Amino acid sequence: MNKVGIIGSGTMGIGIAQVASAAGCEVFLYDASATQTEKSLAGLQKTLNKLVEKQKISSEKAEEIYGNITSCVSISEFKKCDLVIEAIIENAEIKKSVFAEVESTVSEDCIIASNTSSISITSLSADLEKPERFIGIHFFNPAPLMPLVEVIPGLLTREDLPQQIYDLMKSWGKVPVIAKDMPGFIVNRIARPFYGEALRIVEENIATPEQVDDAMRTLGNFKMGPFELMDLIGIDVNFAVTTTVYKDYFYDPKYKPSLLQQRMSEAKLHGRKTGKGFYGYAENAQNPVAEKNEALYQQIFMRIISMLINEAVEAKRLKIASDEDLELAVQKGVNYPKGLLAWGEEIGYSKISETLKNLHDEYQEERYRQSPLLLKLQFKTFNL
Repeated sequence: MNKVGIIGSGTMGIGIAQVASAAGCEVFLYDASATQTEKSLAGLQKTLNKLVEKQKISSEKAEEIYGNITSCVSISEFKKCDLVIEAIIENAEIKKSVFAEVESTVSEDCIIASNTSSISITSLSADLEKPERFIGIHFFNPAPLMPLVEVIPGLLTREDLPQQIYDLMKSWGKVPVIAKDMPGFIVNRIARPFYGEALRIVEENIATPEQVDDAMRTLGNFKMGPFELMDLIGIDVNFAVTTTVYKDYFYDPKYKPSLLQQRMSEAKLHGRKTGKGFYGYAENAQNPVAEKNEALYQQIFMRIISMLINEAVEAKRLKIASDEDLELAVQKGVNYPKGLLAWGEEIGYSKISETLKNLHDEYQEERYRQSPLLLKLQFKTFNL
């Protein structure tokens, strides 16, 4: 697959274009906004220049990457593409409309893919004439730096395609994992409690955002705490993904969105991109320093890590992916310091189970129900 079409030239689209181009592919980049494409290409040029300055790549490689990308004014220019990846707004109807146009343009052998982070692949492909050639290829932001790619076949995807895309992603220098077409796939399902439980703790005035972040960094060795990470991702984006996963799991309380996050989103306090979120990012912004409290920090860490491990164990039970891919996904997709299944063994599944039981007793909510597999694992000591 040497000719790759990318639809959408925003942050994710231009990132995927850079990855494909760096792997030697001829890339065709289209966006409904020509201004956006022009802006993104100018940004890519600056990025490549910085990489050359830092001696990360040669000037020849930078020229090659930029030169491999052709700006298109219409999807009709995708006729010779072997693979088309859509990276536009997370709206199923808009995406389906785009895929119908792509299918009427490309050859019968061309693979059509979506970079969606949470919308059902089966649903997106259902109206296509050849849904068997459709698949999810979910990159993580920023695409050139984040190694993980989730490869998601839908119910109608042909059997050999996941492995074909898996091999292609490896050839692009990525770390691919194959996931079932479940809401949130691997990472955006398993990682929900990292944000959701942190928000709940702050909403209940148990701790401040800076205390939660400090607890997860110091006790869990996470590179970023939940609130720092939400500010980086974009509070509006994180809220939208949570809402989609919640709705697609038929309003399962485990994935219930946060009112605090909704209000932040409504106020356009989206984090770094707007200059203020849970923290301030203006030039002279003074952010509060966490008031350290060892007992509180232990409570915060155990509450969040128990919810995360329970989610990973449930994903294992449902065979959303192999154990190896579940572990790889959280380490390579969201930079967790270790795999959650291994972490559960290290802490002790009985301790995780006890923490969740206590939360369930306190709140009387289904949110804290334990995976049936976790209830079994707490009595076993074998390796997963």
